[in-house]
Amino acid sequence: MSITAENFTAIKLYTLQNEQGTTVKITNFGAIITSIITADRDGNFADIALGHNSLDEYLTAVDKPYFGAIAGPYANRIAKGQFTLNGKTYQLATNNGENHLHGGNIGLDKVIWSATELKGEEFSGLQLKYTSKDGEENYPGEVKFTLEYKLWDNNDLEITYHATSDQDTPITLTNHSYFNLKGEGNGDVLDHLVYINADHYTPTDSTAIPTGEIAPVANTPFDFTNEKTIAPVISASHQQIEYGNGFDHNFVLNKNDDEKMSLAASVYESSSGRFMEVFTEEPGIQFYTGNYLDGRLKSKAGKNYIQRGGLCLETQHFPDSPNQENFPSTILKAGDVYSSKTIYSFSTK
Repeated sequence: MSITAENFTAIKLYTLQNEQGTTVKITNFGAIITSIITADRDGNFADIALGHNSLDEYLTAVDKPYFGAIAGPYANRIAKGQFTLNGKTYQLATNNGENHLHGGNIGLDKVIWSATELKGEEFSGLQLKYTSKDGEENYPGEVKFTLEYKLWDNNDLEITYHATSDQDTPITLTNHSYFNLKGEGNGDVLDHLVYINADHYTPTDSTAIPTGEIAPVANTPFDFTNEKTIAPVISASHQQIEYGNGFDHNFVLNKNDDEKMSLAASVYESSSGRFMEVFTEEPGIQFYTGNYLDGRLKSKAGKNYIQRGGLCLETQHFPDSPNQENFPSTILKAGDVYSSKTIYSFSTK
C-alpha cells in the first residue's frame, strides 16, 4: 500500500494506491475525489470518475456539477431553503432555483479541510476534518466534521462520515462522484447495466422537492430491482422522468430492521467488464444520470462531458427531510454523533 501527497495549486492532492494498482486521488479542497483509476477485465487502467485537472476548474465550472465533492452539511435539497427547528425558522441560501442544494453557496465542497494520512496493513487512507461555525451558511450550531477515505487492497473504497454539534442541526452527507465505467469522457452511460435495491422511491414536484409520497417502483421506469440498462427507460413517457430530465431521484433502500450496512446498488459496463457495487448504512440513494451535462465541460483527457456522460449513486437520507414528517429524521441532536459509512467496491467480470 502507498500514499503520496503533491501540490494541487495552493491545495494538496493526495494519491492512494493499493497492491492491485487501483488509484484514488483526493484533494483537501472540498474533500473532492478527483480521480478513480481501475483496471478493466484485460488489466488496462482508466480513470472512471469525472472531474477536472485544476483547482480553478473546480471553482469556476459552469452549472456547478459537484464532481467528486462531499455535499453538505445537508446533501441534496431543502424546499425554499427553509426549515423550522425547536420553534425557530431558518432561511438558507436558495442556490438551486427556489430551493437549497448541497449546503448552499459555500458548502462543504468549497472549504479547505485539514488532512492527515492514514496507513494500515491492508489499506491506505486520508482523514479530513473541518469545523463549521455557528451560523455558517445560516445552519445552527458549531459542527465538527470528520471524514475518512480508505482504499483497501480488495479494491473497496470506504468512506466514513462523522459529525458532532453543540446545537440541534440538520445533517446528511454524501459523496457526489460521477462514474463512467468506460472511462471518464468516453461517451454516455446509457449502456450501463444498473441495479438498485429499492422497492420504493420518493416522487418530486417540478423543482425536484419530494412530495412526501413513498411510491412503489413496480410498473414504472424506476424499477431497477432487476438490473437493466438505462437507455430504454430514461426517455419514458412519465411525469417524474420529465421533471428530472431523466433520473434524479431518491430511492428508498430495502433494509431489514436490524440491518445497517447493505447492498444499495450495482453498475456493470460490458465492454470493459468493470463492475461497481455500492454498500451503505444510509436509508436512501440518489440516482442521477448527468442530465444537465451538455458538452461545455472538458474531461481530464480533453474530451467533452456530454449529456449523461456520468452517473451518480449518492448514499443519503432523503431530500427535504426537515420538512417531511414521514421521512427518517436528519436532525443531529446536540452532543450526539452523526456516523455513516459507504463502500464503493470495484471489480470486473
